Amino acid sequence: MKEKIFANLPEAFQDLLISLFNWIAYRGRYGGKYIQLRERFKKNRSLSLDELKDIQKIRFHDFFSKVQQTSPYYKKYELVELSAISSLPILNKEELRTNIEKIHAISPSAGIVSKTGGTTGKSLEVLYTAANMQERFAMLDDFRNRFGYQLGKKTAWFSGKNLLTEKDIHRHRFWKTDYFYKVRYYSTFHIKEDYLKYYIEDLIEYKPKYFVGFPSSILEIAKYGLKNNIDFPANTVKAIFPTAETLTEEMYEVIQTFFKTKMYNQYASSEGAPFIFECVNGNLHLELQSGVFEVLDEYNKPTRSGKLVVTSFTTEGTPLIRYDIGDSITLEEESKTCSCGNNNPLVKEILGRIDDYVFSPDNGKINLGNVSNTLKDTHGIIKFQAVQDSLDEIKILVVIDPLYYTDKVENKFVQNWRDRIGKNMTLEIIKVEEISVEKSGKFRMVKNNIKHLIP
Repeated sequence: MKEKIFANLPEAFQDLLISLFNWIAYRGRYGGKYIQLRERFKKNRSLSLDELKDIQKIRFHDFFSKVQQTSPYYKKYELVELSAISSLPILNKEELRTNIEKIHAISPSAGIVSKTGGTTGKSLEVLYTAANMQERFAMLDDFRNRFGYQLGKKTAWFSGKNLLTEKDIHRHRFWKTDYFYKVRYYSTFHIKEDYLKYYIEDLIEYKPKYFVGFPSSILEIAKYGLKNNIDFPANTVKAIFPTAETLTEEMYEVIQTFFKTKMYNQYASSEGAPFIFECVNGNLHLELQSGVFEVLDEYNKPTRSGKLVVTSFTTEGTPLIRYDIGDSITLEEESKTCSCGNNNPLVKEILGRIDDYVFSPDNGKINLGNVSNTLKDTHGIIKFQAVQDSLDEIKILVVIDPLYYTDKVENKFVQNWRDRIGKNMTLEIIKVEEISVEKSGKFRMVKNNIKHLIP
């Protein structure tokens, strides 16, 4: 009903409602102790590693002690200090989903509801306290502020907000604007060849200082611009802050080339994972003030490259303690430091979702990074998606540019896949006009529908 009323309003009233909605939301996000927290994180940027670890120990004790009293699920846990965290059980996504009511430490009416995207087919509702939400935004804004960002500076936002009407699409107007806070929300549900020029034309006219949002959507716009020799004005965008998706080398190269600016990565999650931030030197840092990061192997033993298990200090509404978030990372050697002034531990690579992989009976799991690298030395592939519905077959949906996509290119693309999956699997290339995004607005490069068959 609300969507129908919104769709029938004049554009000016739609934009006004978006501004009003944001005003209400921002009162909660930037109220309370937000300013105090921003100052604290800014002050703590130059702390030594030992000082950061001391803060982490204290925060873990305080967080665990509190949720043990407020969450029915965690009352059965033995209270331990951070040094003994490995004695606690690991919580996976299915267990979180199954036990969510017991894990909640507050009621929905007393908290802020956040829904995960559900790209695996199952969405999840978690609760935040107002104080936790303010702290998360304080950390996030402290990160972005290092590159000049402030609320109120012109921003192009690419996220899962589905705000367009049929009239908008007919008029090739793929955005809505909050004029009060100077945020223009671009649809990530209409990123297709026929529409991309309208996105670029409006971005050039709007002149945003910052981009925030799904890098896969920004990538398609940049690729279109480069292919069509569009010269995006230099010194327009000061920085791009990608969210929600794993970055690839192609994303960095193409996006930064077209928009003539730098992209600075961050890692968190809708469930409330602690943060990983990229610094001005291009290095990724764990943020120890936000939580505990454990990198574990298949036997749940510490390693430098493996699955990420997190404990987040800003999840007092739906506490996350030793939560297997489904992603994997690689840590840098402990001896490596960064000259940016941030002494938090370094991350070599965020490998992304563990369950976004293709499985080969010959070669095992091929992760997202290796899947994306099948594009090496190819031309004319605008977008592709690997779909696996059986153990011995993979279908690759491909959107092509017929001017550059040739039999030779396809043979190279197939060979790149063969190098990864072996010779015995059936590999089918299917040319399509477009590949849809998920309900969340995200694009999935891999859709593995047989995880239950894989040992």
